[in-house]
Amino acid sequence: MAHPDVPHVRNLIDGAWRDGPRAGDTYAPATGEVIGTFADADEGVARAAVAAARRAFDDPGTGWARDRTLRSRALLELADRMDARRAELVALLSREQGKKRADAELEVGDAIPKLRYNAALALTDAGRAGEMAPGSYSMTLHQPLGVAGVIVPWNAPVVLAVRSFAPALAAGCTVAMKMPAQTALTNGLLYEIVAATASLPPGVLNAFTESGNEGAPLLVSDPGTDVVSYTGSTAVGRAIMAEAARRVKPCVLELGGKSPMLVFDDADLDAAVPVLTAAVTTFGGQFCMAGSRVLAQAGIADELRARLAAALEAVRPGPGDHPGTGMGPVVDRAQAERIDALVADAGTYGKILVRGGLLHAEGADALLRPSLVEVEDLAAPLVQHEVFGPVATFEVFGDEDDAVRRANATAYGLAASVWSRDVDRPLRVARRIDAGTVWTNSWAVIRDQMEEGGFKQSGVGRLNGPRALAEFQQIKHLVHHA
Repeated sequence: MAHPDVPHVRNLIDGAWRDGPRAGDTYAPATGEVIGTFADADEGVARAAVAAARRAFDDPGTGWARDRTLRSRALLELADRMDARRAELVALLSREQGKKRADAELEVGDAIPKLRYNAALALTDAGRAGEMAPGSYSMTLHQPLGVAGVIVPWNAPVVLAVRSFAPALAAGCTVAMKMPAQTALTNGLLYEIVAATASLPPGVLNAFTESGNEGAPLLVSDPGTDVVSYTGSTAVGRAIMAEAARRVKPCVLELGGKSPMLVFDDADLDAAVPVLTAAVTTFGGQFCMAGSRVLAQAGIADELRARLAAALEAVRPGPGDHPGTGMGPVVDRAQAERIDALVADAGTYGKILVRGGLLHAEGADALLRPSLVEVEDLAAPLVQHEVFGPVATFEVFGDEDDAVRRANATAYGLAASVWSRDVDRPLRVARRIDAGTVWTNSWAVIRDQMEEGGFKQSGVGRLNGPRALAEFQQIKHLVHHA
C-alpha cells in the first residue's frame, strides 16, 4: 500500500540501492501505526546479494581477503559513522522495535565498540611454524572461509547484526545479510551508514530486508555462501543445520534460552530484586538471555516471591519512546496475544502470582504487563519452552544439588545467574551449570573480549572474543622443503 507521507527504505546490494518485487509496511508496535515502507526482498534479491559478495571476495582488486589493514580501517570508519548517527538510530529503534529508549541506547551503545574491537582483531594473527625435519618447514595460515550468510533477528537488530558481520569482515569474509521486516526503517538507516563508509569496497557487505522466508533460506542453501551465522529460535537453527549439512557448510548459531536465576538464602535481595525485574522486562522479555526462570532457595522464597511480584506489578508498559515507560511493547499484536494465551494456560498447572497480559486501552496495540507464575513441575511448558516475552516462572529449591538439577532441567544452556554472598558457592555452582555464560550477583554482562554462545540446544560456535574470528576462518598447513 502506498503511504506518501512516510519514509521508504531500500536494500543495499553491491554498493547500490535496490528495490524488491513489492513494498511492505512497518509499524510502531505500541500503536499499530504505519511509520514507513520498505522494499521487501525475495529470493532474487538474496541471490544478487550472494553474487555480489562472491565477486567482492574473489576479486583480487578489492584486496579484502588479504588486506587486514583495509579491513581494520573499514570497521573503524563504520564505527565512527555509526557513532555520528547514534541518536538517530536510538530514536528510530525505540519507535519501530518498541524497546524503551534506555534499552535502545544500550543496544546501539554496545554495537559501536564491537566494531572497534573487531577492527583491532583484524590486525592480529596467530599460527605455528617449525622445522619439522631437516630442511622441511611447516606453518599454519588462517584464511577467510569466503562468503558469510548472516541472518539477523528482530529483537536487537543493530547489535546482533554487528555481532555477526563484524568478525566475519575482520576475518576477511564478505557478507550477504538478511534483516527482519519488523525493523525495516532501522535496517535502512544501518544500510545508509554502511553505504557511506568509503573504505568499505562495494559488495563486501550486502544487506536486504524481507518479510517472508525466501531470501534467508537461500543464504543457507546457495553454494555461493561458505558459512552461516544465525541468531534466533532453536527450531529454525535445527533446520539451518540440516540444510547446511547437505554442503558440509559450517554454522555459527546462537539459539533459544531459558536462563535460570538461582537465588540462595544468603543473597542480597536489595541488589537482586531490581536486576531480576530487569531480567524479565528488558527488551520486553524478547531477549535470548532473559531471566525467564527465577529459582529461589526455600529459606528466602517467601520474601523473594513477595518482593519480586510487587516489583513486576509496578512496571508500567508504554511506547518505547515515551518518557516514563517501564517496559516497551512486544514486537506486534500477534506476539502479544500469543504470550497472553501462554500465561492463561499456565494457570492450569501453576499458580499465577502476577497476571500481566494485554492492555486493552485504545492505541495499546502490542502492550502487555509482565507475568510471574509459580511452578513446581519441571516438565511444565512454561519451564521447558522459550516464551520470548515478559513472563517468568518462580521455582523453589532446597540445597545446591537441587538448584543445579533444576537449572539443568531444560534443553537450553545459554546463560544463568547465581546470587549469593558466599565467597565460594557461586563458582562452585557455576561450574556445574550447563550454560555458556554464568553471572555472579549480576545479569546480562557481555564483554566484546569474551566469547558468547550456548550449551546444548542453545547453539553451536561462539561470537565475541577472539574465537569469533576463528568461526569465519579455516586453517591451511603449508609445507616447504628447502
